[in-house]
Amino acid sequence: MRSVLYIPANSAPAPFTVAITPEDAGWAESSLHVVDLGDDGSVSLSTGGTEVMILPLSGGGRVECGGETFTLSPRASVFDGPADMVYLGIGQDYTLSGHGRIAICGARATTSFPNRRVAATEVAVELRGAGNCSRQVHNFGTATAFEADSLIACEVITPGGNWSSYPAHKHDENSDVETQLEEIYYFEIDDSPAGTPGFGYHRVYGTPQRPIEVLEEVRSGDVVLVPHGYHGPSIAAPGHHMYYLNVMAGSGPTRAWLICDDPNHTWLRGSWEHQDVDPRLPFTGSPAADPATQGE
Repeated sequence: MRSVLYIPANSAPAPFTVAITPEDAGWAESSLHVVDLGDDGSVSLSTGGTEVMILPLSGGGRVECGGETFTLSPRASVFDGPADMVYLGIGQDYTLSGHGRIAICGARATTSFPNRRVAATEVAVELRGAGNCSRQVHNFGTATAFEADSLIACEVITPGGNWSSYPAHKHDENSDVETQLEEIYYFEIDDSPAGTPGFGYHRVYGTPQRPIEVLEEVRSGDVVLVPHGYHGPSIAAPGHHMYYLNVMAGSGPTRAWLICDDPNHTWLRGSWEHQDVDPRLPFTGSPAADPATQGE
């Protein structure tokens, strides 16, 4: 039986393929919409009390807001390097037009920040982990890379056969070492060389005090919600690269991404010191940063 925290691809009414509000998720902050504009379409939307980060998954277009036009340069697919991102603050009407599939990451906010665009060439690309835990992260909207009120977002690419979001970790309470963040995982899986669709797996589990249990097979367009608990690994089937878009926000006074590992698995980080980063990385895009030992 599928978990209620699993949302299958194409479960939203057109032109959306994903439409997750805080009310839908049963939490307070994070949201995600994916718009399919087809060959040439447009949609008029409002940010309301939500700040948004808009980026193409495949395709490109324009964001028109308040007399300004921001370009989203075309991206062939999520495996084709970072994308342009446009940030819009709260309380604004805007029109999104172009072609392909566009993601709108959102979080409820109270402070208004200026609208602006981050070019794909400005997005920091980071390689995390090593060996079969190597993955590539596009830090377009992380707390240390981009100023916003509450929204945190990034992209992760896991080569086929690798594990990411591992060691399993959590961020479900506000403390000196952890920030409470609701998290959305949106997945896309690369086809095989023969063109057959791929798949992967994603795991979420809780503590005795706050139990939760999710183990889902995921395919392109699927979503898994993480309201609390340890999450990971995300496993890419051999022969199929895995992409996921992480959207996070929380109730704490500080916009930060602080995590705690499952103590049974944190030893794994030390093993990376003696392994090389997967030679398939980076895929494409801007030059990669030095490998890090934390992350999704």
